[in-house]
Order: sequence, then structure tokens, then C-alpha cells
Amino acid sequence: MPLTKAQLVESIHNQIGFTKNKSSEIVETCLEIIKSTLESGENVLLSGFGKFCVKEKKERRGRNPATGNAMMLAPRKIVMFKCSGRLRDMINSA
Repeated sequence: MPLTKAQLVESIHNQIGFTKNKSSEIVETCLEIIKSTLESGENVLLSGFGKFCVKEKKERRGRNPATGNAMMLAPRKIVMFKCSGRLRDMINSA
């Protein structure tokens, strides 16, 4: 089961003791900072956790799954996540 934003807020509330409103504000602020940084084209590095990278995809050939017709897909940016070696080791040792 995935960790939700509400569960993250609850964890901060339980572990640190902030109010739920303050915990929610902290989570929302962190996410907004990450989103605005990625939107500007910069990477986000969280030491010991990983790196969110903005990658540009070139125009490429694809097809419409409904009709099967060939089409060109426009260039776009995507966000990729590369986990840190420490996180990878923790996941693999579990």
C-alpha cells in the first residue's frame, strides 16, 4: 500500500509532536519547493534519499492506440527519480 500525503502528515504529527495543521503545512511547503524547483528545470538532490531529475524527451514516432494510426509525439519534459546508493542498499537488505 503506498504512503499517502495524509499518512506522511500523521507520521510527522506522531513522531515530532507538531499539530496536524503545522505538519500539513510543512509537507505542503516541502512539496511546493520541490515542484517549483523542478518546474524551473533544476534537479532536486535529497542526500541519503535520491535525486529528482528533469529530462527532456525528443520528438518521437508513436501511434494512436485507438486507431492504430502513426503519429509524431511532441517533445516534452519528464521527471525521473534516481535513488541514492544508501537507499538502494536499505531496500535490498530488507
